[in-house]
Amino acid sequence: MSDAPLEVTEFHWLMEILQTIDVGLVVLDRNYRVKLWNSFMENHSGLRPDETKEKCLFDLFSEIDEEWFRRKAEAVFLLNIRAFTIHEQRPYLFKFYNNHPITGRTDTMYQNATIIPLSNSDGSTHHICLIIYDATNAAMHKLALDKCQSLPEK
Repeated sequence: MSDAPLEVTEFHWLMEILQTIDVGLVVLDRNYRVKLWNSFMENHSGLRPDETKEKCLFDLFSEIDEEWFRRKAEAVFLLNIRAFTIHEQRPYLFKFYNNHPITGRTDTMYQNATIIPLSNSDGSTHHICLIIYDATNAAMHKLALDKCQSLPEK
């Protein structure tokens, strides 16, 4: 008996997970062209995957500091290691609106990001994956705490 139906089912599950996970997933090639754009990214950017596929990331999002991002990504490509950025270093990578209408006290979504290398079977890295986390609530709590700590004592 063949395992093919199970493999197709598992592939379908993986695709479903990639599309519904509550983080942004973007795969870029060495020329920073978009290869994968999940539904989190679509919902927050307003751009469908077919509108981003094969487009240069910097053409799609001019707010990204290209020089800074290329330096960060080059380390991932060359050294085959992960890189990180947190909202305290840089509030966001993608300028998305905050979608927390009740608890939100900011217009922009604060983000943490991880850049991971995607290795080929020969060990070389020709693609990277960006994982974008919505860190807005944590950032707002940190800002409120900082504000409380800066108040004069009575």
